[in-house]
Parts: sequence; C-alpha cells; structure tokens
Amino acid sequence: MNIADLQPMAQQLFDEVRRLSDDGVGVTRASYGAGESAAMDYLRGFAEQEGLEVSLDRAANMIFSLPGAGTAPGVWIGSHLDSVPQGGNYDGLAGVVAGLLCLVRQRRTGRPAAAPLRVIGFRGEESAWFGKAYMGSGALFGKLTPEDLELKQRSTRQTLAECMAAAGADVDAIRAQEALLDLNQVSAYLELHIEQGPVMVARELPLAVVSGIRGNIRHNQVVCTGEAGHSGVVPRWLRRDAMFAVADLIVRLDEHWRVLLERGTDLVVTTGVVATDPAEHSISRIPGRVSFSFEARSRSPDTLEAFYQLMKAECKAISRERQVGFEFDRRQLSEPAQMDPSLCAVLAGACRRRGITHDTIPSGAGHDASLFANAGVPAGMLFIRNQNGSHNPDEAMEMADFMLGVQVMDDAVEKLCASAAAGGPSIS
Repeated sequence: MNIADLQPMAQQLFDEVRRLSDDGVGVTRASYGAGESAAMDYLRGFAEQEGLEVSLDRAANMIFSLPGAGTAPGVWIGSHLDSVPQGGNYDGLAGVVAGLLCLVRQRRTGRPAAAPLRVIGFRGEESAWFGKAYMGSGALFGKLTPEDLELKQRSTRQTLAECMAAAGADVDAIRAQEALLDLNQVSAYLELHIEQGPVMVARELPLAVVSGIRGNIRHNQVVCTGEAGHSGVVPRWLRRDAMFAVADLIVRLDEHWRVLLERGTDLVVTTGVVATDPAEHSISRIPGRVSFSFEARSRSPDTLEAFYQLMKAECKAISRERQVGFEFDRRQLSEPAQMDPSLCAVLAGACRRRGITHDTIPSGAGHDASLFANAGVPAGMLFIRNQNGSHNPDEAMEMADFMLGVQVMDDAVEKLCASAAAGGPSIS
C-alpha cells in the first residue's frame, strides 16, 4: 500500500468533519466547544475502527498511536482541531489527518516505523475564542497562567478553566503550571499545515519547508477615553475625541512600520478590532470611548519589544496632545521560533527525492510547533499550497497537493524514527 492509495480516506475525513462543524457559512469548531468536540469524537471512532489506540492527555488533547507504542521516544505529528468562527476546513485539521494517514499506512501494511509515531490533535490553538492562542499545547508545557485560565469565552462567557475542566483537562495541574508532557518521549515534532497567505500559489509551489514562525505581542483590548459631546458645538481645539485619537495612533504606527520595512525589518502590524459603544454611539455624538486591539508580529523578539515600546510612547504623546487616556488589558506574548535545520533538511530531502517542486519560506502565522521548538524539541513544518487565504470559508487546498505533503511526512517519519530507534541525533 502506498500513501497515495489513501486519498479517498483523506477526502472522507475532511468531508465528515466539515459536515459535523458546518455553520451555514464555513466551519466553526470553537476551542473546547461543540464543533471541536464533535471533530474529536469522529476522529476517535475512525481511529479505533482502524485499529489505532486513542487517548487523552492531561490537557484534553487527543493522541493517536499504533497499539503497544508505550512510552519509548518517537516522532510526533500534530496540529489543532479548532477553527475560527466561520472559518475554513483545512486550517489545523489537515495536519491531524496527515498524521493519521501515516499511522493507517503503518497499521495496514504491518510495517511500523522503527520508533513510535504519535499523532496529537490539539485543542484550543486559535486565539479567536478566549483571546489566547496555543491553549492545548501551552498547557502541556506549563505555559498557561492562572490569569489565562480566567479568560472568558467570547460567546458563553465561561472561563477557560471551566471549559477545559468540562473537556477532561487536569485544571489544577495546569493552573500550577506543571509540565504535562514527558519530553523524553518526543525525539522530534512535525507539523503539516496549509499556507495561510498567497506566496505559494503565486510561486506555483505545491509544498514548502517552513524556516521559522513569527511571534507576536498583543493586547486584545486597549481603551481610549476622551469626552463625549455634541458633534455640532464642540470646536476642534476643545475636543477630546477618542476616535480621532485612535485614528492618529494607527496612522503613526503605520508610518513607523513603513520606515522599518524600508530598513529590512521583519514586521507586520494589525488593528483588527475597533469599536465604539453601540449603546451610545450616533452620527451626531463625539465618541468619548473607543476600544481597539493591537498586534505586532515578527521573527525577531527584539523587533517585537522595540515596536511595542514605540507604540506605548506614541500613546503617551497622543494623550498629551489630544487630552485622552489609554488603558491596556494584559499584554500577551508568543515567542518567535526557529525550525530545526536538520529537520528542515529531512523534509527538503524528501521533497527532492520525490521530485516535488518546493522552497523554504517563513510562517507569518503562529503554530503549535513553535512551543515545541522553544522547549528545545527539534521541530519542523511543511506547508501545503492553499488558495484564497485562511481564517475564511474559502480555503481551497487541492487534495493532490495534500497527498504529496502526506507522502513527504511519511518519508520523513521513516527516517526520523530510524534515527530515534538508533539513539543517535544525526538525522540529516
């Protein structure tokens, strides 16, 4: 049996999970919510029918393996099972399906790799639901704080702790920031993911090896407070207009961003949420309160910190000039990560041997792989070409591209597991 023979199975898995999480527009698999749980239940049933072992770890992530894998060191393949609201079906799910196909190939052929392959489906990678990313993987590494666990779900207003407990997670251990993953079991971590931007489509690359992952600094909410007033009677020099103050800040940040890009700095800046209070805003009212989000991403932690301090300095200047105030919620930081050069070489070598056009590119989006890399675990990522971007219902990964990616992952697993079984670090 070849991996290519499993394409109908892959299509079935994607179709069934899409059906279970369809929201009428795209798919919605809320972190620790119904859609994510439905996907996990379906994949559990599928895996058990294929003779695989399925378990939950202490953060309620789902782990798949061949029977008898035990605790020996091996290769892990993973990605996430949640989605943004009205998102696409392949973001995250593609990586879990890829790992499952590798396990099914080993099981059906009766030829397991030299060391165990474990596939992990993470809960709670998307920040859309609680304002915090990497919840399932972060819990494994002791990265969730007690403050994180009090974050509230955007719709139900349940705390993250309540939702994780309902899913079966050991919330007491997570709150104590215990490490819940024995890194001695992980010789390497691999993740297959759709590219979430337009580069690979534009360059006609079906696959790409990921060199590194941008980190980010965020505030889910910053509140600018000025003074409300009648739009017709308060002259400009007496106004404390919160909306114009926020607009001023965004324009200044955009100009700083432009200058830094001209110097070759890796940086992207976004304000994805801006809101006045719908209970009081009107065409004829000067906004006295405006809330907005802030996010900066870069592969350099120094760039992130420098731009953040620049943003805070501009807020102070605008406060003086426009007589407004800025209040910040808790700052959140996700560290940038570099993929392991040896794993990048293994993935690139597998592409070359299969005659697959590929290149090496960075990831602007965040991925669970970054937590493994920053914990000292050799980590590698493979991107699949995907049209129409991501975090929207129109993701359009071609199954032929996906199966090429699964083949490369399967080849890489064989090589890495042989290295793990030999007890040697050489995997180039």
